[in-house]
Amino acid sequence: MIEISSLTRSYGGLRAVDDVTFDAQPGRVTGFLGPNGAGKSTTMRVMVGLTPPSSGSATVLGRRYADLPNPGREVGVLLDASAQHAGRTGRETLRLVQRTMGLPAARVDEMLDLVGLTPTESARRVRNYSLGMRQRLGLATALLGDPEVLILDEPANGLDPAGIRWMRDLLRGFADKGGTVLLSSHLLHEIEVIADDLVVIGRGRIVAQGTKAELLASAGTVVRATAMTDLRTALTASGIEAVPSGDDAFRADADPELVGKVAHAAGIPLLELRTADGAGLEDMFLELTADTSREGAAA
Repeated sequence: MIEISSLTRSYGGLRAVDDVTFDAQPGRVTGFLGPNGAGKSTTMRVMVGLTPPSSGSATVLGRRYADLPNPGREVGVLLDASAQHAGRTGRETLRLVQRTMGLPAARVDEMLDLVGLTPTESARRVRNYSLGMRQRLGLATALLGDPEVLILDEPANGLDPAGIRWMRDLLRGFADKGGTVLLSSHLLHEIEVIADDLVVIGRGRIVAQGTKAELLASAGTVVRATAMTDLRTALTASGIEAVPSGDDAFRADADPELVGKVAHAAGIPLLELRTADGAGLEDMFLELTADTSREGAAA
């Protein structure tokens, strides 16, 4: 379990993280979302002891990361796959971590097999790895100590679609066995597919959090009809806001049953009526962070 309580981190007069409180529960994948500069990476760096907080606390399994006796055996961390030592081979990277943690040597081969790095690939120097291979090596390192918690910042960067599917299945399996996963990603669809809970941050402050189902319930309904102007008029008259949502459709701020009843009462045949789950997370994310986006700023 991860617990963040009233966490603040300031740099001079700037509050990169401002009174942030949330938790990530065992057996669940928590998606940590926010635009560039929102404070995601700073929050995660505080969690793993790389950046001290100005105030508040961040604990993993009930302790500060720095107080864990052998952190890698309890918490697997991947914050920057490109930060690996370029002169070592993949196998040497894992062997060093394995020895540091006091693990059996066989664990290295188990992790290489798990993440799909072949003997030839693991014998190559990391400087010659693609970003996707570095991500796989980073995940192998994070999982090496058989931890209870995973803290991952953008782990899908550089992975092809098959690799993303593999990572999703890996993390889902980890959580289903009782592990805690905190996952930051800009790939909103992947977060929507895998996450159980969502935490959305903007300009250092939490702007929304809850289960995926709770937050996406506010995404509304996608509706398309033969007479779109008449449908919008009928919805507006019923107090339901409707905005364009691509492909000649509206996204209505109501559940499908209510939208269907309004259309039926107005005698308007519908061509499509569904919960806005396909674009729900993206729409919700953009709405929640519209006033807090700092594109290009450091996170």
